[in-house]
Amino acid sequence: MSRIGKEPITLPSGVKFEVSRDRKVTVSGANGTLEWDLPAPVSVKVEEGVVLVERDSDERQSRSLHGLSRSLLNNMVVGVSQGFVKELEIVGVGYRAQAQGSNKLELQLGFSHPVQVEAPEGISFEVSSPTNIKVKGADKQAVGQIAASIRDLRKPEPYKGKGIRYAGEHIARKAGKAAK
Repeated sequence: MSRIGKEPITLPSGVKFEVSRDRKVTVSGANGTLEWDLPAPVSVKVEEGVVLVERDSDERQSRSLHGLSRSLLNNMVVGVSQGFVKELEIVGVGYRAQAQGSNKLELQLGFSHPVQVEAPEGISFEVSSPTNIKVKGADKQAVGQIAASIRDLRKPEPYKGKGIRYAGEHIARKAGKAAK
């Protein structure tokens, strides 16, 4: 039995969890609504504020989808109740970010032009200082993907460490040229 798959998911107050006949799971809460199609070898039971994920057989694919399904459903519940945040730091002289509303970001990254980043639906940006960006949303995968695409605009380089990095990320530094 999957150790992750057999753990129950407790539903916080204000979170609504529904499974339709066509195996579409809908989770709604304060931060929005998320939908996901349940794979065939996995079933879901909702009892008294607790969600249980079960598999139909012990085949290899059923076992692998059991834990995955439970993790994805738990991330949906956490996302609509609390939300997910990825923090990014900008390092470099003249590198800065500026919010234009809650869904647009303008970045100065040493290029000859400013870079515009627009958030998809359900994602918002918060710029606390010109060098700190927070990507917020209910969908964990979407928040991580947008944060990774922002980081890809100017990855941290190993010599001076300039670029966009995740908060707390360690950059392996290289020594420069050796002087004679």
